[in-house]
Amino acid sequence: MAFLPLAACNMKVQDFPKVTESLPNTPKMPVLFVGHGSPMNALEDNAFTRSLKKLGEQFKQEGKKPAAILVVSAHWLTRGSHVNIAPKPETIHDFGGFPQALFDAQYPAPGSPELAKETAKLSALIHETDDWGLDHGAWTILMHLFPEADVPVFQLSIDYYQPLQYHLDLAKQLTALREKGVLIIGSGNIVHNLRLSMERLRTGDTRPYDWAVEFDTWAHEKIAGRDFQSLVTYEKAGEAGKLSVPTTDHYIPMLYSLGLAGEKEEIKQAYEEVTLGGISMRTFQVG
Repeated sequence: MAFLPLAACNMKVQDFPKVTESLPNTPKMPVLFVGHGSPMNALEDNAFTRSLKKLGEQFKQEGKKPAAILVVSAHWLTRGSHVNIAPKPETIHDFGGFPQALFDAQYPAPGSPELAKETAKLSALIHETDDWGLDHGAWTILMHLFPEADVPVFQLSIDYYQPLQYHLDLAKQLTALREKGVLIIGSGNIVHNLRLSMERLRTGDTRPYDWAVEFDTWAHEKIAGRDFQSLVTYEKAGEAGKLSVPTTDHYIPMLYSLGLAGEKEEIKQAYEEVTLGGISMRTFQVG
């Protein structure tokens, strides 16, 4: 599919206040990227899940509990970009082979139809749908960030038929949501080679591959240096990039989080680990 320039499809920037004028202004919300890893993290108490609990507690202590949460998850891939307007999104168990306790887990947060519909007005590229819920890229992390499930949540899909630059650019169109009380979260993994991770796991070896550490470190350096364009062209990182990103589904959510970063906003690393051979759990906060 040919790349459809955002400039040809988006509302004029000066029209944005007209879209959201009915919504109250708030202090600028932060943005997160979370390396969500295994669905089992929903039930586990480990260093990663404790880091999420800490983030959620900090938001409350700093008076930054969101009015709503928008998640861009690696597990909602579509043709075209879609936003979920369902008032009561279901908890989707989009995996197999795990204990029954994980399938029994529910995250009964309400949706946010109003904010989802306002989001759809920001660009002709974003279409409304109620044919989705909260997939495990969303609810397994939200169970630790906001365990009370009292914050409305809606998701934006990934148009998997567009190049990486599309996602970085589309994210920029969502920036004003941050001043409407919306916490935006990209949920994926910078390094995500499940096939090679499973090969190592079967032998009982959980040490990270050298190429996984190399690429995770490279990505960290590019994020810290605000060289987001190099992250768009990650293949130039060589063999480590190809092995770390065999498919872009888990990589793309990071680009949404970075596309929302202001020019001088701090990007803080909240968690760093390469686990199961080839899965990076790197998590960071913008703002």
